Amino acid sequence: MNEIYVPAVVPADPEANATDLLVERVAQTPDAPLFALPTADGGWEDVSTAEFHRQVVALAKGLIAAGVQPGDKIGFICRTRYEWTLIDFATWFAGAVLVPIYETSAPSQIAYTLTDSGANAIIVETAEHFARFDEVRADLPQIGKAWQLHLGDLDKLVAGGAEVSDAEVEERRTRAKGSDLATLIYTSGSTGTPKGCILTHSNFVELSRNAAVAMAEVLEGGASTLLFITTAHVFARFIAILSVHAGVKVGHQADTKQLLPALGSFKPTFLLAVPRVFEKVYNSAEQKAAAGGKEKIFHKAADVAIAHSKALDAGKVPFGLRIQFALFDKLVYSKLKEAMGGRVRYAVSGSAPLGLRLGHFFRSLDVKILEGYGLTETTAPATVNVPAKFKIGTVGAPIPGVGIKIAEDGEVLVKGVDVFAGYWNKPEATAEVFSGDWFHTGDIGSLDDEGYLTITGRKKEIIVTAGGKNVAPAGLEDPIRANPIIGQVVVVGDQKPFISALITLDPEMLPVWLNNNGEAGDMSLTEAARNPKVIAEVQRAIDTANAKVSRAESIRKFKILDIEFTEDGGHLTPKMSIKRNVIVKDFAPVIEELYSGNPVTEGISLR
Repeated sequence: MNEIYVPAVVPADPEANATDLLVERVAQTPDAPLFALPTADGGWEDVSTAEFHRQVVALAKGLIAAGVQPGDKIGFICRTRYEWTLIDFATWFAGAVLVPIYETSAPSQIAYTLTDSGANAIIVETAEHFARFDEVRADLPQIGKAWQLHLGDLDKLVAGGAEVSDAEVEERRTRAKGSDLATLIYTSGSTGTPKGCILTHSNFVELSRNAAVAMAEVLEGGASTLLFITTAHVFARFIAILSVHAGVKVGHQADTKQLLPALGSFKPTFLLAVPRVFEKVYNSAEQKAAAGGKEKIFHKAADVAIAHSKALDAGKVPFGLRIQFALFDKLVYSKLKEAMGGRVRYAVSGSAPLGLRLGHFFRSLDVKILEGYGLTETTAPATVNVPAKFKIGTVGAPIPGVGIKIAEDGEVLVKGVDVFAGYWNKPEATAEVFSGDWFHTGDIGSLDDEGYLTITGRKKEIIVTAGGKNVAPAGLEDPIRANPIIGQVVVVGDQKPFISALITLDPEMLPVWLNNNGEAGDMSLTEAARNPKVIAEVQRAIDTANAKVSRAESIRKFKILDIEFTEDGGHLTPKMSIKRNVIVKDFAPVIEELYSGNPVTEGISLR
């Protein structure tokens, strides 16, 4: 199969805009909890649908009174918190458009986004956010107002809008139609200059309505989720809007160091996460078991969990495996489930491949990780696995209203209700990515005979060795990165005689691993990069990945770097994906050393 289209299950409404999702939810369940706010004692206080709607209208009145006009664009810098969605809907109710800016953006990036989008106001969360904006404010004469959450400006706006009538808000709210601009979301810029993606109201409305039907088992029956990935990214932004439409209770925790306590108190039924989160959960449990002298038990439990999941796929679980599984469920699995709050049944994962091993492992913990696939240009999901029928190792089938096509060169094309309207101010760039209705994703993949999509790599990231061998970096990088001490992996070798890799260490997991392996846990990254045990462990991870590919595709050399790739350093995007082209440029001397033929230096292993 090379093409599939799944018809929409909800009739399209070209007159509807995103505010209708909230208005409909208020009509259906006004008293049901739609959000929960953290309290000082570690608990949570519910916010009903009706109360959220009241706050949205009050803030919209404040924006109108402050001079916000229909169609105005407002820049927004804020971590993941309740106010994010409150401001999002209030801006729509006032007839305006939010332009999210990542909370980690540098002043120059803030200036670029505000200038390119044509924003005339900005909302920031903290004094530090304002300071970065203020550094470039002189270059942004079009920005007339800058509101700051930490100074109580939302309350001031609400107070200032008291005289604005409900009728004026309703007129503003209903002005936008489905084809109108709902938001500009700038791509993270892993290659080239960020581009503003034009997402329409219909993108959010039609995708939410159809996805809610497809994901009914996840979203119905008192469902709740704790958002912790950045809401400035389309992935969490869409889930927040979908949750309003479906009546899912949402909590927020931006500090990932406080994630486990928050999960324990909030007790969500499903999670939204990137694969690195699941790798961290697994690796932390593994190292905790090792510290307690129970590493062998944990590994055995993991093997049983994976075998159990594979047996379920095969249609029969042998009696002996059932007994082992029941034993480890009490000893190991139940503790991991409790650490995630005890009620998590599903997790929606995107942005990178999860890996078969983790998918099977969590499935046997009764946590189905539903991998999906999409881009900012597809309003997040284009495909997703559903609980009733999901295939580990794939990113699922198209959401209703979406089509997938595999081009002759293997590129994945998408059309449907989720596909954006183009790039802001960039007609040439827009024309380059469309063939009729089909959007060219730049990803390489395949469809099986049931229409389930598998992604194998990025078209532009395919490495061609000097010998002409095509190598997809993700197939090597993902299994290596699953090792607890490894932070990031960048496979290199374009037009080189063999494949090599740059490795960074995980500063959180490294001390635990070192202590568990008889080394000093306070070792610096520089010392660790030269440590024989660390080098041997990295080699073990690479050997595992190499076993899955041919010799021509295998990693022959690697360099352990004594730094960490970070967003601030310019090497990661806000969603923690590597900026491959930047890394290859910045570490060109290191890469050349790998191919120089000189003696192996510290941190490089030749195999």
